[in-house]
Amino acid sequence: MSRKERAGELLARLPEIYPDAHCELVYSSPLELLVATILSAQCTDKRVNIVTGELFQRCRSVQDFAGIPLSELEAIVRSTGFFRNKAKNIRNMAAGLLAKHGGRVPESLEGLAALPGVGRKTANVVLGNAFGKNEGIVVDTHVTRLSRRLGLTKSSDPVHIEQDLVKLFPRERWTDLSHWLIFHGRRRCQARKPDCPGCELRDICPSAGKIC
Repeated sequence: MSRKERAGELLARLPEIYPDAHCELVYSSPLELLVATILSAQCTDKRVNIVTGELFQRCRSVQDFAGIPLSELEAIVRSTGFFRNKAKNIRNMAAGLLAKHGGRVPESLEGLAALPGVGRKTANVVLGNAFGKNEGIVVDTHVTRLSRRLGLTKSSDPVHIEQDLVKLFPRERWTDLSHWLIFHGRRRCQARKPDCPGCELRDICPSAGKIC
């Protein structure tokens, strides 16, 4: 089976396997999603949602995020790991929004990626989920792992993986694809103990049975 054929099978099956796949970060605005995504680096969505439950009560506007004392912000986000850098990035990101975008989250990849602490992956999360724009594919650790196991790419570099994936899947499904793969990675194809025997994709997966 070629990569393109396998991608077609995935496009047919994944929506049926995970019809409710979605971003599992809790947010109510593009700004909240941007902050939550910054915090999600090297951290689980479950932990981030616990932290943002408190943080979003304390900071309700971009001015609040820009003005909160760094020590207070560090204390709130400490449990997400790398808390000093994350706190600094959140404050600087908010200051950048005020200085360059009138306090609004930009709806372009270029505008988002230029903000402190915001790379291409974070920008793709915000664009796809907050604005419904398929500008790219979010390549996190789950998408990286599954893309390689499913034979969709040979690369381990997120940029190259994204380039391979966008060639295989229609643009209107890019955001959905990341959700489907992340759901499958969390629920079936875990890093250390993938459930190959119970996997709905085992008959088209070139790694099935080889890593279990």
